[in-house]
Amino acid sequence: MPEPMVVVDRLTKAYGRLTALADVSLSIRAGEVLGLIGPNGAGKTTLFECLAGVLPYDAGEILLDGAPLTGEARTSRIFYMPDGIAPWPSQTLQWALEYAAGFFGGSPAAIPGVVRRLDLGPLLGSRIGTLSKGQRKRALLAIGLLTPHPLLLCDEPFDGLDLRQTREVGAALREHAAAGRTLFLSIHQIPDAARVCDRFVLLSAGRVCAEGTLEELARKDTKETKDSKEPTLEEIFLALT
Repeated sequence: MPEPMVVVDRLTKAYGRLTALADVSLSIRAGEVLGLIGPNGAGKTTLFECLAGVLPYDAGEILLDGAPLTGEARTSRIFYMPDGIAPWPSQTLQWALEYAAGFFGGSPAAIPGVVRRLDLGPLLGSRIGTLSKGQRKRALLAIGLLTPHPLLLCDEPFDGLDLRQTREVGAALREHAAAGRTLFLSIHQIPDAARVCDRFVLLSAGRVCAEGTLEELARKDTKETKDSKEPTLEEIFLALT
């Protein structure tokens, strides 16, 4: 097994008396699609914001390639795409994609392919602020896919998408990872995660309950059942959290 790209060791973050993350430990391996699975309020966004440097954490350590994660390394190696934002709302989607590719050091030549893969062609002339929730989500994903950072953090990449769009976006993310990118996706819809991710981190009430592939998690699920079928990710999550 290759050494992890990122190791999170006993990360803790509190807001006053509320502990949002408690001794969170996990690893991210190069080239994988890792899913952070948990209900709303589990601490998923807080963890992403700590990884991205948006929030300071109170205790613990983050290692990148075996060394403590510095601000410079974070800026050049990790790109975080938050949920529910509308960057440059008065600008068109075409402008936003070209600007993002140029500002973050991506390849402008990649824009047509990303636009085609996420079906954004009809929206290129629309202002970001006028897009619907699902349209804006695909626009944000396009920006993230155009950045060159080795690790892409996406908070709720399927939020606001219908079933067909969810499957198409999931396939696009898998293709992106196959080309060499590492993806860490925060997802609260477990069936979506099961279709897209290689491994999973199960987070509940700010604590990691388990980490591994579906097969590894199934082995951790020791509950007795008369059902001879392999347990689903949803059943495993409910059993382990």
